[in-house]
Amino acid sequence: MDFSRLMPPYVFVASPLPFANEAPLPKPAPLRSPRSRAGLACAALLLGTTLAGCAVGPDYAGPPQLALPSHWSTSTAPHRDTGKLDRWWLRLRDPLLNRLIEQAVEANPDVAKAKAVVREARATLQQTAAGLFPSVSGSASVTDNKTSGTSASAVADTAPYTLHQGSFDSSWEFDLFGGTQRSIEAAVGGQQSAEEDLRNSLVTLIGDVAAYYVDARGYQARIALARQTSVSQRDTEKLTRSKYEAGSGNAVDLAKATAQAASTEANVPTYRAALAADIHRLGILLGRPPDGVASLMARSAPVPAPRMPLPADLLMSRPDLASAERKLAQATARIGQAEADRYPAVSLTGSVGTSAIRAGDLAKYSSLSWSVGPSITVPVFDAGKRLATVRIAEAQRDQAFATFHSTLLTALEDVENALVSLSRERVRATKLSEAARNYREAARLSRSLFESGSASFIDVLDAERSLYSAEDSLIQSKVSAAKYYIALAKALGGGWSDPVDVSRPIIADTNTGPHLREAQK
Repeated sequence: MDFSRLMPPYVFVASPLPFANEAPLPKPAPLRSPRSRAGLACAALLLGTTLAGCAVGPDYAGPPQLALPSHWSTSTAPHRDTGKLDRWWLRLRDPLLNRLIEQAVEANPDVAKAKAVVREARATLQQTAAGLFPSVSGSASVTDNKTSGTSASAVADTAPYTLHQGSFDSSWEFDLFGGTQRSIEAAVGGQQSAEEDLRNSLVTLIGDVAAYYVDARGYQARIALARQTSVSQRDTEKLTRSKYEAGSGNAVDLAKATAQAASTEANVPTYRAALAADIHRLGILLGRPPDGVASLMARSAPVPAPRMPLPADLLMSRPDLASAERKLAQATARIGQAEADRYPAVSLTGSVGTSAIRAGDLAKYSSLSWSVGPSITVPVFDAGKRLATVRIAEAQRDQAFATFHSTLLTALEDVENALVSLSRERVRATKLSEAARNYREAARLSRSLFESGSASFIDVLDAERSLYSAEDSLIQSKVSAAKYYIALAKALGGGWSDPVDVSRPIIADTNTGPHLREAQK
């Protein structure tokens, strides 16, 4: 995460203040010479330029330097960047998962919303930066006029006449105390925060797609195991029934064999329901109906297993942490924005107008009127309103700092939990694999001894039950290990690294120019 993105230097700022001079006056005798007016305007401009670098409120000094632990609890390596998390899901080595993630990034509604927020933030920055420039507006009018003799200011009726008028008005507010510049700083912070929020949406989306996909593959494996085990248990039931019918078995053993096979088969509907829920959720994440990916998931595949470990020292790449830091910078700039409102405001305004009976006379010097000069607005009394606004901004800055601190602590917790869980699950999977291997051998031997009459049915029943439990637990362990790997990638902020096009709106408006409204349907 780049924490060096600070604001540009303070510059001369102007914002619009409307001015109009509509009266068609003859050439006035100026109160002061045009040269003195020009000199006054130049002096105001020079003053504004001189004070353009002035600012009030606190300057943001970068991300807070909070204490971090020097080591993870499961590692002796210090915190440092040792690798990258770009496209971490490729390490799961599943082509279908790669396709689903790419499609989700393209069509997920939450990502589309985050893109729209980025567009809004960029437009807000553009809108705020417009305060750096003067405001110029023009107007023109053509009116028919007649003065009646009954008017107190008229002696007799006058003939009707047409009056042509035109004017240009401009204003420029000097950012003497950096209020507009602070507004731009806040808008830049808002845009950067929105971009990080978009990246955070991608991190969450990719992690969720991978987790639900792994979970679905796990249920498919458990369904296959339950079916395979139930077939073996039904074979045991047939063997027990043959012994019972031959007079060498008993009804108790037959009932137990039948019950165990039925109990295993009863797990399949439960697993199928869970599998369907995972597939439905994948469809929603891809912006499709719930059964939108059912055909893609129809064929079973192994539970994805990551080949390489993730670098666990990239905590500061988390987009939610970067977004919280940018919001802190934004809140800090807003203090200066509110503080600047407590100081005087100086503006330079000007207007050029013309009026004539005939349109061809509008450009004549005798029909022109103009005015230019500075104005100052000084807050005298507002019952503490502006000061309260500053206090509000300071409290919001403190809230942003607390949010950043909380986000950092949560990030540390997420990484620690994922590291510990992944490390312990790998140990557990090794032990479960060993247990399943030995239970498989025990089941084979006990069944062989039972067929020859050298072992009791209880030994067979216990061995088959233990084998099924161990193999089912091993599948769940593989699923858990893959999901802890995904959780670690999310905790470290790993996600989409390719450029994301945010310029295309969700809804493409047409016929937005002047047109007649159609009747509402």
